[in-house]
Amino acid sequence: MQKLRAAQIRETYLKFFERHGHTIVPSTSLVVADDPTLLFVNSGMVPFKDVFLGLEQRPYSRATTAQKCLRVSGKHNDLEEVGPSPRHQTFFEMLGNFSFGDYFKADAIAMAWKLLTEEFKLPVERLWFTVFAGDDEVPADEEAAQLWIAQGADPARVLRFGRKDNFWVMGDTGPCGPCSEITMYIGDDLAKMNAAGVNSDDPDYVEIWNNVFMQYERSTMRPLPRQSVDTGMGLERMTMVMQGVHSNYDTDLFVPIINRIISALGSDEAHYRAHLAPYRAIADHSRAIAFLIADGVLPGNNGRSYVLRRILRRAAYQGRSIGFTRPFLAEVIATVIDEMAPAYPQLAERRSFILESADAEEQQFLRTLSGGISRLSTIIEQVQASGDDAVPGTDAFVLKDTYGFPLDLTQRIAGEAGLTVDEAGYTAAMNEQRERSRAAAQFKRGTDAEIWADKGLPATEFLGYTQIAASGQILALVANGDDVSSASTGSPVQIVLDRTPFYAESGGQVGDSGRLVGPHGTVRVDDTLRPAPGLIVHYGVIEAGQIAVGEAVQSEVAVTRRADIERNHTATHMLQRALRDVVGEHAAQAGSLVAPDRLRFDFTHNRALEPAQVREIESRLNAWVRADGAVAWQVMDYQAALDAGAIALFGEKYGDRVRLVTIERNGATSMEFASRDSQELCGGTHVKRTGEIGYVRLVGESSIGSGIRRIEALTGRGAEVWAEQQAEVLRDLAGRLGVSVAQVSERVEQLVAENRQRQQELDALRGKMARASIESLLDTVNRDGAVAVLTAQVEAEDTNRLREMGDWLRDKLGSGVIVLGCVIGEKPQILTMVTPDLVKAGYHAGNLVKALAQIVGGGGGGRPEMAQAGGRDVQKLADAIARAPELVAEQKK
Repeated sequence: MQKLRAAQIRETYLKFFERHGHTIVPSTSLVVADDPTLLFVNSGMVPFKDVFLGLEQRPYSRATTAQKCLRVSGKHNDLEEVGPSPRHQTFFEMLGNFSFGDYFKADAIAMAWKLLTEEFKLPVERLWFTVFAGDDEVPADEEAAQLWIAQGADPARVLRFGRKDNFWVMGDTGPCGPCSEITMYIGDDLAKMNAAGVNSDDPDYVEIWNNVFMQYERSTMRPLPRQSVDTGMGLERMTMVMQGVHSNYDTDLFVPIINRIISALGSDEAHYRAHLAPYRAIADHSRAIAFLIADGVLPGNNGRSYVLRRILRRAAYQGRSIGFTRPFLAEVIATVIDEMAPAYPQLAERRSFILESADAEEQQFLRTLSGGISRLSTIIEQVQASGDDAVPGTDAFVLKDTYGFPLDLTQRIAGEAGLTVDEAGYTAAMNEQRERSRAAAQFKRGTDAEIWADKGLPATEFLGYTQIAASGQILALVANGDDVSSASTGSPVQIVLDRTPFYAESGGQVGDSGRLVGPHGTVRVDDTLRPAPGLIVHYGVIEAGQIAVGEAVQSEVAVTRRADIERNHTATHMLQRALRDVVGEHAAQAGSLVAPDRLRFDFTHNRALEPAQVREIESRLNAWVRADGAVAWQVMDYQAALDAGAIALFGEKYGDRVRLVTIERNGATSMEFASRDSQELCGGTHVKRTGEIGYVRLVGESSIGSGIRRIEALTGRGAEVWAEQQAEVLRDLAGRLGVSVAQVSERVEQLVAENRQRQQELDALRGKMARASIESLLDTVNRDGAVAVLTAQVEAEDTNRLREMGDWLRDKLGSGVIVLGCVIGEKPQILTMVTPDLVKAGYHAGNLVKALAQIVGGGGGGRPEMAQAGGRDVQKLADAIARAPELVAEQKK
């Protein structure tokens, strides 16, 4: 058996299947495109799901991939296993080979055998093969069993198992079928190898490959007309097997990362071996963090963003548990990038942004963690005061949900105080939240998708790249959610034509509007959408007459609106290029809106743009507009487009043939902007030349979330209207100020300076009046006791003003105790001060204010020389102030 590095295993696998007629298909993003049922790609077949379902066609019938996968949610949730288990990861690579109605069991098994025994040279005597044993509904897969034996497998090591282990289904409907798994014995003693270890928890047996044979339709269990194959081999487990170790974390995929953790912590191998679980969790999570951020996901509170936040915070907590007292994840993630970038170049391309984003989130969590510890300390005090011996489960769950405290951390801190944690209550609270989340989940198909998904209509031919009017035939008509053959005036309708120039909302570009004119009626089209793959649906209202299925209609796109949209769409591409030129290549698109009146562009960036950067971006854009560069597009292979430097959007689903839109600089000088053209994969509509845009104006830049910024801009007619509105405001302001437009700025500066001076004079006058009003308080000092006590209820707009009064009175009093009360925001506030000589004599402002605060229903404390407190009962403020001399006297007893 060869001891190959992980990179060699990946390359050997892909090249082997390429030699056997498979197309090597690059890994898709971890973010699932156009599948509302999944948060992330969790297996190698996910990118081909529509191909297996017959909803998508590819130019090849055999494919092989090394697919990035993440399992952190749903039934494939490995998060809690990561660390304690030597073979579980959140992020992993799945090697796969696929047949879309091409070869079936015989070829799949023959190729698997050849790869394992001849290329990887695995010892046949250690391999076990499982097949479906059959049941009342589906016969046993004896064909697969005999095929393994024919290749050379020992019949005694071809085992039969039931549905749990050897039958695969995609869902309630769709393809399904038996599967055949390959397990390898990695124990030290072959004499101990036996069938009982297969599909057990025995660590000496490792499942390395699964061959799924899609041969039935799930709802009917009838044979499929196109039998297919889906296989999967986990790279991490295969690397473990081929490198002769018993843990994925002892392979070259993880050892460099773990060594970096050891180095960053300043620990050693012995410390690592004594704390395997946290080290492993940090190593795994660092890989997941790097790839998620590279694929456009940023930490947040919802959906995919929350998953990333949870993974990152779990890694940070694990670091704290082994001794880290500072942020460290960026150092570890840097090693992930170094190790994985040769196979996944986007990691290197987005290196700085990945590291900045991870570090910012970790620092935020460490601040939150400190708050959580403080909160837990309060809870422990309350539990102990009540005589209980357990932290309530609901409190433990709030600590986890709000502060990111794992249950075991709460248990550890509570245990140090002699308490336990109510685990049953914790679990109940967590389950309640899951039910709420499940009820609110939006990952399901909408009603329009359900209406159109199963009609069996052919894909609509889109003519809108070159035409804005065309004839077409009505293939389907829906009114009020029902299929109808005809509809008349006033009816809201959804219409599918065989061909149309109307663009359906996609990629941020809004859908077209316009009208359809038939022989007997006219439809006003208000919107155009794509609720099902390949179908363009016109949404509108019949304005006059009647329309019917089968009729020919003339489609007429609203020309002016389409032109406005195209200006904004082309400007959006230009904006992304200019933005990257100014702030860096990490500024990737995270969302967009291309409407007729404006454009909105969301991008990844960790800080606000500087005003100079905004001006430079806008200058570059308008220089590009003036250059009147050509806008062209061509259809080409996906990989060829990427190789040519095209920008592909993270999370967007692309086929093997893509539309590459190129916007040329057209020879403008490098002094105006960088020399690179814009090249993006895009299915939208655009102007023919940049000069048609007219003018671009950036009107807003803001934050919309952690690490996500938004630019808003106007072009063409929208920019013209905006410019006129600004000019009108300026003219109006000039008129009000009685100066020319050119003098407005100067006049405003004069007025601001005058106002500032008057405000300073007013503040000084108020200060004099306030001091005069409180100076009289010195005449009310109570000198009957051992020390002088000044008490009063005063008026102050805030606590700062109250403290200023106290400071002034203390200085004037010389020696004594001051107690001032006031009402701020409808709540009582009390300030106590003790002069330095009395502090030395044992008087304490903090103790005094604490006693006074109880009278007004509050609490507080502070230093011996000064303290403040608030309360709830304004009516008791006078009582509190009246008690002050008595409480001062008691302090000396």
